[in-house]
Amino acid sequence: MTVRTLAAEPLTGPVAEHGEGPVWHPSFAGVRWVDMLAGDVLELGEGGSVSRRRVGTVAAAFRPRRGGGTVLADERGFVLLDDSLARERDLGALWDDPGVRMNEGGCDPSGAFWCGSMAYDERPGGGTLYRLGPDLVAEPALHGVTISNGLAFTPDGRLAYYVDTPTGRVDAVDVDPEAGAAGLHDRRPAVVVTDAPGWPDGIALDAEGALWVALWGGGAVHRYTPDGVLDTVVEVPVSRVTACTFAGPCLDRLVITTSRQGAADPEPLAGALFAVDPGVAGRPVAEFAG
Repeated sequence: MTVRTLAAEPLTGPVAEHGEGPVWHPSFAGVRWVDMLAGDVLELGEGGSVSRRRVGTVAAAFRPRRGGGTVLADERGFVLLDDSLARERDLGALWDDPGVRMNEGGCDPSGAFWCGSMAYDERPGGGTLYRLGPDLVAEPALHGVTISNGLAFTPDGRLAYYVDTPTGRVDAVDVDPEAGAAGLHDRRPAVVVTDAPGWPDGIALDAEGALWVALWGGGAVHRYTPDGVLDTVVEVPVSRVTACTFAGPCLDRLVITTSRQGAADPEPLAGALFAVDPGVAGRPVAEFAG
């Protein structure tokens, strides 16, 4: 198979120290994403302007709520935000260890929000994947992960794709939507990233069922067909590519976040937001039902 190569273009300057978790939703003025360790949610406005709202000490991941507002994973738990991103209700810390923080997540089609943690020192097995149900009860779903990262669900909610970054893989996991946090089973490799430098980070599913995988340290986003074959490489002029999402009214632009955290060599655009026209549409973001 011939591998297609695309080039991402910057939408902003280097506005984030550790840009992550982009989300597009019709209720937003533009794409929103996080400057994770700054605790800020950023939003792209007209003419490339970027607004910033502090929401906590860490802003790990967020999703829009069906009834309005936002659900946020902060440093050690979940928080409900109102339409202005002001804190509405803190659902409490899930652990006491200050060496562990939330990292990345997403919603399933039933409206549950899943987010996983990692140790600041990245020690093996220091993280856990949690499920926050629409009833606002949070439960652990997977223990002993290291850097819990990208997560995406198929439209029927019965299959999830999940990244624990140091494995170098995207795993497929069967899901029983009626079983809550206990509903994950038969985890197995779906994509093994051996065809390029870098480690799998954030992911997105397109309307054809293909996976777009951001490569931390790889300066690219890769598209893998449903049978795990690489068919597209999006080149990004920043090594630390963190996540991607489909944006716009037709969901036909791929927006990509990047980081300058810990970079040894100067990269003028590290921390910028990028975009590319991928030639395929994505799926609407799943909303939190709580």
